[in-house]
Amino acid sequence: MLSSGVCTSTVQLPGKVAVVTGANTGIGKETAKELAQRGARVYLACRDIQKGELVAREIQTMTGNQQVLVRELDLADTKSIRAFAKDFLAEEKHLHILINNAGVMMCPYSKTADGFEMHMGVNHLGHFLLTHLLLEKLKESAPSRVVNVSSLAHHLGRIHFHNLQGEKFYNAGLAYCHSKLANILFTQELARRLKGSGVTTYSVHPGTVNSELVRHSPFMKWMWWLFSFFIKTPKQGAQTSLYCAITEGLEILNGHHFSDCSVAWVSAQARNETIARRLWDVSCDLLGIPMD
Repeated sequence: MLSSGVCTSTVQLPGKVAVVTGANTGIGKETAKELAQRGARVYLACRDIQKGELVAREIQTMTGNQQVLVRELDLADTKSIRAFAKDFLAEEKHLHILINNAGVMMCPYSKTADGFEMHMGVNHLGHFLLTHLLLEKLKESAPSRVVNVSSLAHHLGRIHFHNLQGEKFYNAGLAYCHSKLANILFTQELARRLKGSGVTTYSVHPGTVNSELVRHSPFMKWMWWLFSFFIKTPKQGAQTSLYCAITEGLEILNGHHFSDCSVAWVSAQARNETIARRLWDVSCDLLGIPMD
């Protein structure tokens, strides 16, 4: 919490195309703003179009970059994800940066439109499907990068394949941790599968950030207020995502996990290749994606 890495890269991004999920608030908004400031064409992929349009206008005014676009994306509905990808692929010839930033935290037990437990469905499966649908465009645009926003909370996570949807037992806090572990396992398996393609991928812990992510937990809101001096601002929280998205020479660290703009340690579970491969196969099965 106390350290705060800063992305010091001076890389400019004219001609580059970026997609940031959950970009209408918090870390996602700050990430999109910085990419736009550097000249990229930025898609704000968010569920609330009205909020997204307000943020897009704000970013356009602040950066002078009019290439800030809003598109609807509801990660709790695979139909919405597929519609977003279809429209994006019809509209754009390139995709250089995909930042899977959106997420939910400590929700009461609920399911997505497709029957997935909300944390696993939005934080992992939604981004898994989105990345899959945009992967060929990322390969065509190489060098390109995928950044998955995870959390230090992954250390408490476990992948319970017999209870992936939380129907046998459920704890809101642990469900979040499980989904953040899934983000890291996905990142590592994706990196292995994309080796040599020119597409690299990274997972990040943004830090403990003052954002809307704790809206479902009165206790966490109170804790955030109590320790507000130690909590990062969204701008500080966006630094590691930006670092992994734009820093030159990071390709040799493909698949690694970062915190405060440095390589970070992950749990033993997060280093388990067998679990990563099985989670990949199970995710494909759940989403109706052909296994290769």
